[in-house]
Amino acid sequence: MTTPLIDPYQRSISYLRVSVTDRCDFRCVYCMSENMQFLPKRDLLTLEELDRLCSAFVGLGVRKLRVTGGEPLVRRDIMTFFRAMSRHLEAGRLDELTLTTNGSQLARFAQDLAEAGVRRVNVSLDTLDEEKFARVTRWGRLPQVLKGIDAAQAAGLRVKINAVALQGFNEDELFRLVEWCAGRDMDLTFIEVMPMGDFDGEQRIGQYWPLSDLRDQLAERYTLTPLSRRTGGPARYMRLEESGQDVGFITPLTHNFCESCNRVRLTCTGELYPCLGQEGMSDLRAPLRASADDAVLEQAIREAISRKPRGHDFDYSRQEVSGQMSRHMSHTGG
Repeated sequence: MTTPLIDPYQRSISYLRVSVTDRCDFRCVYCMSENMQFLPKRDLLTLEELDRLCSAFVGLGVRKLRVTGGEPLVRRDIMTFFRAMSRHLEAGRLDELTLTTNGSQLARFAQDLAEAGVRRVNVSLDTLDEEKFARVTRWGRLPQVLKGIDAAQAAGLRVKINAVALQGFNEDELFRLVEWCAGRDMDLTFIEVMPMGDFDGEQRIGQYWPLSDLRDQLAERYTLTPLSRRTGGPARYMRLEESGQDVGFITPLTHNFCESCNRVRLTCTGELYPCLGQEGMSDLRAPLRASADDAVLEQAIREAISRKPRGHDFDYSRQEVSGQMSRHMSHTGG
């Protein structure tokens, strides 16, 4: 039996997030610059190489695989990768194959994703106001995303909405978002904005809406019941008793979740980041290409996990940004 992946703090690594591309058809203001310089396509791992890498992680005990980007569905022939990963679901080696998307391409791919074994998708959506949506995504069109969500639900996919909480932007839509998701039987998760990318510190602090404040506002209208429910990620859930829906909170700043972190992130160039909030990474592309023997690759993966830090250093508490990461969120896929 293969020895599982255990980091230096005795956390079992069972969740891999793999970014299949750094490219996106949106330019969300908290994720990337409007005029991004994307990686040359020649630098990206092939889909076959991504298959081999992810399969190595599955062989080492990873049970959940989330495909991210950029926008993963803009990568050419991406369904080839999903279909390849479905063999691990069928064999019982993988519990879940999931996707985080901006929703722009879901109308095209929802049925194919369902047929490949995807059962849940997370759709990033911060506002239901068409003008505000165009402003926060710079290039996005809200009707296209809503059409994608319709297609996902029609294909039988469970949809969860991820909304970044942005002070002065979507505070006034809190209850509208909650009620819209409840009406469509979709779960909703709020996420605190993180200090990543080439932004001005004061600007990021100005965007920061602590989820403790957001929860207090929800508690004025709803009865909140904490849940033990876990989906393998960092969200903590509460049931809104009056609407019967679950709302998640991802709070890397007001209350970090590092003590139970079971995740690592693989980029489309083969960099493995054991922590989203630290710069340390390991190059897996070199051992991947150096030998056809997976034992070499597996050893490189174990060495990378052995360097996983205790946690991140994100902090806005002194009205200044601490723990800022220079890379954009799209580089590691969130």
